[in-house]
Amino acid sequence: MNVNFLLMGILLLSCTSPKPIKGAVVSAREEASAIGVEIMKQGGTAFDALIATDLALTVCYPNAGNISGGGFLVYRTAEGKVGSLDYREKAPMGASADMYLDEQGNVMPGKSTLGGLAVGVPGTVAGLAAIHKKFGTLPWEDLVQPAIDLARKGYFVTKKQQRSFESKKEDFIAVNGPDTFYAQDFKAGDRVQNTALAETLERIAKYGKAGFYQGPVAEDLVNRVMETGGVITLEDLLAYEPVWRDPINFQYKDLNIYAMGPPSSGGICLAQIMKMIEPYNVGQYDHNSKEAMQVIVEAERRSYADRSLYLGDPDFVNVPKDSLLDVTYLNKRMNSFTFEKATKSTDIAPGSIQWEESEETTHYSIVDPLGNAVAVTTTLNGSYGSKVFVENGGYFLNNEMDDFSSKPGVPNMFGLIGGKANAIAPQKRMLSAMTPTIVERKGKLAMVVGTPGGSTIITSVLQTILNVYEFDMDVQSAVSAARFHHQWLPDVVVFEPGQFNPSLIKSLQDKGYNIKEEYSRIIGRVDAIQISESGEITTGADPRGDDTAVPLY
Repeated sequence: MNVNFLLMGILLLSCTSPKPIKGAVVSAREEASAIGVEIMKQGGTAFDALIATDLALTVCYPNAGNISGGGFLVYRTAEGKVGSLDYREKAPMGASADMYLDEQGNVMPGKSTLGGLAVGVPGTVAGLAAIHKKFGTLPWEDLVQPAIDLARKGYFVTKKQQRSFESKKEDFIAVNGPDTFYAQDFKAGDRVQNTALAETLERIAKYGKAGFYQGPVAEDLVNRVMETGGVITLEDLLAYEPVWRDPINFQYKDLNIYAMGPPSSGGICLAQIMKMIEPYNVGQYDHNSKEAMQVIVEAERRSYADRSLYLGDPDFVNVPKDSLLDVTYLNKRMNSFTFEKATKSTDIAPGSIQWEESEETTHYSIVDPLGNAVAVTTTLNGSYGSKVFVENGGYFLNNEMDDFSSKPGVPNMFGLIGGKANAIAPQKRMLSAMTPTIVERKGKLAMVVGTPGGSTIITSVLQTILNVYEFDMDVQSAVSAARFHHQWLPDVVVFEPGQFNPSLIKSLQDKGYNIKEEYSRIIGRVDAIQISESGEITTGADPRGDDTAVPLY
């Protein structure tokens, strides 16, 4: 054989570009991401993959994946149509504004976070069924089956998951007794087989929404809530319906951004913050520099103050969306900002205009070969929700009622202050910080992003978008980069531990920012997909968790 010809062939092979990614799923667990991709390989769309991914997370990520919580979907079809679905939990019909107050009118600790009284009416299964009815292309049973198989065959415990189980074991036993399923000492590498959950999912596969909200599954759920002090009834379950809503849409420079609207605060707060920082051109500063951080923190401070007063369930309160997003109003909000010193939150009231959320939420982002994109954030609220476990069903119940304002001015489990707009009322949806987001650039799909993280969700999504579009990072670097957070009250700036230069922190402290080492903690676990102008797909899975991106080639 001609040696020169052989060498030329080897050179051509070595120069061949890697196989392009046609689609991707980025979620909290590799098993769930792989199941979503497998659905797309079978000809399913991003919407089909969404359902399979979501139910798989119920099995292998039980601290946040769920069939008994709720969530939000923001979508963009291949044709460019954008919308959102609200399948947030609701307060039971037996709920009342003062249900967590004692005779003196004080909030009773733990009542809204632990046990049956903390449980809101679940929305997840109804939401998935509504998505399938509107967008599904593969049979419902085929989308549920992978989660059934995963529950029967089992998933493997990771090191991070073992620590999670261990940290909540005492709560599991306190609420459910020593023989409860997840009180077992599962260690990293152990296989967890959840037969009870497999049987629940089989009923959902066979009967759809009715398999959860009616019949034996519903009866077991209601009985378990009642046994642990709650008030949810079968009537509550039968009455639940998700709502298709218009997402919040705003522009930031040449980006066109869609995010979840009320009862999520995510879209409005993200829009407010980005519009407030836009005139300052933060891209002129270094990433996580003193100046860039000051502008972002001060905008966050003002937006979270507005959140406390104005935002709630739009079916119950008038949310002054247009006024809150008015550029003149937002510019006025920043008039008191100066680079010389920190604004004090005590000096920042909610703005005068005319007219909460969990660490253990989970998010996933999906893009399919056709160009459909979905951003979904779903939650039980706290880690493993109310800790109430339905033994016959194999799943935890949410503690979403804590996201209401139990008493105006009293912070919830994440320190978020609420007002009358987010007061408890029967069949009302509680305010959320979940921020599933889709970004367009020059009329094309550019980014799908979201995260868990309670009150830090909004600021984590914000920083990830800015990292890509202001600080020129690839999406994985943008997701991995160190984050910081401010939410008006408490008036502290939270930094991720060991990620920031002590001299930077000192310079901010000298300007009056309240920063202490004990405030440090992990912030968010972002899962994102970026699409370049040429259509190249890249992924970002957060290293803070077991999050994994699985590409479709």
